[in-house]
Amino acid sequence: MNGKQLSTQYKEHFSDYRQWDQLSHAEQYLLFPENLGIHLSIDETSLSNGELYTFLTNKEGHGGPGTLVAVVRGTKAEDVIRVLELLDRTKRRQVKEVTLDLSPSMMLIVRTVFPKARITNDRFHVQKLYYDALDDMRITYRWMARDLENQEIREARERGEQYKPFRYANGDTRKQLLARAKFILTKHQSKWTESQRWRADIIFEYYPELKRAYDLAMELTDIYNAKSHINAARLKLARWFNKVEKLGTDAFYIVIDTFHNHYETILNFFVNRATNAGAESFNAKVKAFRAQFRGVSDIPFFLFRLMKLCA
Repeated sequence: MNGKQLSTQYKEHFSDYRQWDQLSHAEQYLLFPENLGIHLSIDETSLSNGELYTFLTNKEGHGGPGTLVAVVRGTKAEDVIRVLELLDRTKRRQVKEVTLDLSPSMMLIVRTVFPKARITNDRFHVQKLYYDALDDMRITYRWMARDLENQEIREARERGEQYKPFRYANGDTRKQLLARAKFILTKHQSKWTESQRWRADIIFEYYPELKRAYDLAMELTDIYNAKSHINAARLKLARWFNKVEKLGTDAFYIVIDTFHNHYETILNFFVNRATNAGAESFNAKVKAFRAQFRGVSDIPFFLFRLMKLCA
């Protein structure tokens, strides 16, 4: 008996899948009201061929039994709200905090379904937003280096000379320096190797704006790592944000807009230092579980098996 046959035997004969009380709507949504707690996470994940599902989880479940509160097909706010409002209204109003990423759709869902809950944006998504902007700056400089190199190649050809690229003291060309800067700009200097430290010195000498932006990335990490009271964190973040605005670089406009729009929910991290790590970990488990099946061809049965582990 091969794996497919064994799975079919389990599905049709050994499990109670056909008697499952949520089977009729499993592909659209699942609800486990008994798992609704006061500290929740909400996130999205793909189950099959880019098919997104919204997962609402209870932090107290720690990824095991009692974790899964709801699964809803899609991420459209009105669709998810319609399902989650089937949960008991009194219990929904008892939810104290929901952690999530920076998705406006997810924040609308939480505000509507859990009106008394504090909304907390996950720190790692906030930091990733900044690091993405920093990397965009690096890429812009790399394109400029490529254009300069192409110009130098044309000029050398016009002079009838063989082109020799400019090299820095460590042997990198301009393009190589900026390509190899990616790791350096996302890690604390304490994690650099000697060669990376040398490369960083060169990068920051020739591209001082990258140095300013990198220093602000490290400052944001320090703000998050410091166990500050929310009022102290508010002051630190405000000072940091002012420095970001003064960078005056297009790459950071999205960071500036995001902080303008979600400042209070970003700041809420410093109340309980709650993150969405549990939801991200749960999503990783879902993806690993999905990989065991080499994809998901039968979503209701997949969710049935997931329910056995996490509901």
